[in-house]
Amino acid sequence: MQVVPWSEVGGLGLTDLGGQPQGAGQLLMLFDTMRAVDIAATVRDLPLKRRHEVADAMDDERLADVLEELPEDDQKELLSYLAEERAADILEAMNPDDAADLLAELNPADQNRLLELMEPEESAPVKRLLAYSSDTAGGLMTPEPVVLTPDTTIAEALAHIRNAELPPALASMVFVCRPPTATPTGRFVGVVHFQRLLREPPAEMIATAVDSGLAPLRPADTLPDVTRYFAAYNLTCGPVVDDEDHLLGAVTVDDVLDHLLPEDWRETGLHDATSDALEEDRA
Repeated sequence: MQVVPWSEVGGLGLTDLGGQPQGAGQLLMLFDTMRAVDIAATVRDLPLKRRHEVADAMDDERLADVLEELPEDDQKELLSYLAEERAADILEAMNPDDAADLLAELNPADQNRLLELMEPEESAPVKRLLAYSSDTAGGLMTPEPVVLTPDTTIAEALAHIRNAELPPALASMVFVCRPPTATPTGRFVGVVHFQRLLREPPAEMIATAVDSGLAPLRPADTLPDVTRYFAAYNLTCGPVVDDEDHLLGAVTVDDVLDHLLPEDWRETGLHDATSDALEEDRA
């Protein structure tokens, strides 16, 4: 057995595919077992022609997931390569907050053209997010949290957060509002933490478990305000409410981290970032 320093270990969890001769079809088969963030790291290192071949071969949902994990410049390059109709389809498949962040980096003409090509029900929440600065709660939030009415049962609420496609941070909290439940909602009542749902009888209504004492975020709250809010209340998700008590969306802790980390953090491998942190600790 040979013991080597941690700093000399590389490639944990990722396959070095950048220099390999695989065709796009073979790469996609390998990608089937990988997370989107790891696929993005591999795609970023591919030659431009191979990267485009992979994008052409991916289905819209998968490509949207990968695009969300790419650095900003790579996102814009790949989006510009796609035909406009498909680019609009990819934006529809992305999380609205990620789509808004990407569109905000385009020139106004390209941004408006892609928004026009998107389905109205898909572009509407993205347009609302584009109205806020990216470093405020309004710009950070997703407009699609789990929103239920007070007469929903505990069992129904648990069924909603069991959705495998729901990000873990959004599954940690149910937002209780008066109709309509699409954002912006009716009057915001409060939240129910998922641990509370697990402790309540399934037939009870969620109104009996609402935490109405959690102060909501406001859309104009700055990134430092949001960071302090998450630290103070030990949350992974928090409501964003307007002055008329309508729920506008929810900020998740991963959105906050995205904006707190250095701009090039996606271009620095996870292993490299860990090694840098260890070196700083030793210094």
